[in-house]
Amino acid sequence: MCNLESLKIDLKELNEGLTMLNFNLGDAYFESLDEDEIKRGSVSVSLNVRRTENYFELDFHTAGSVVIPCDLCLDDMDQDVESDDRLIVKFGEEYSEDDDLITVDEREGVLDVAWFIYEFIALNIPAKHVHTPGKCNAAMIKVLEEHSATRSSGANEEQAVDPRWNELEKLKTIIKD
Repeated sequence: MCNLESLKIDLKELNEGLTMLNFNLGDAYFESLDEDEIKRGSVSVSLNVRRTENYFELDFHTAGSVVIPCDLCLDDMDQDVESDDRLIVKFGEEYSEDDDLITVDEREGVLDVAWFIYEFIALNIPAKHVHTPGKCNAAMIKVLEEHSATRSSGANEEQAVDPRWNELEKLKTIIKD
């Protein structure tokens, strides 16, 4: 399992100005989060933390590749990801998240970025993810085509009008007259 402790940033220890952090996240990271959407991957994250007197600006640059299921054949496929994201963090009385503003308990002073990074990656994956043409599982595509053809031929049979609708159509013409 991945040690997610390395993704916890002690904000109190950071000096004013710019601090640069780098993380290389592999399969163990995705396994430790135990999410279904992304199974594996290799992603590098560059994090620039700019500390001012009142707040922290966190600029994330995420780039790499993740393994997700194809929507069509359900086999695993590689998906390239790259994103630039920003969070603003300040100290407060208790932890809270409001859009891009995170409040960290000033007594604790630690921000765990593991889940934020996962969300940035997941949001960068297209809504529809399928293999490039010809790369899908051929056996699964054949089964899908057979079922699609069955559904199409069955639709013609269903297009025959139910006799009850005919009676309703008669009422409709009577009301118009």
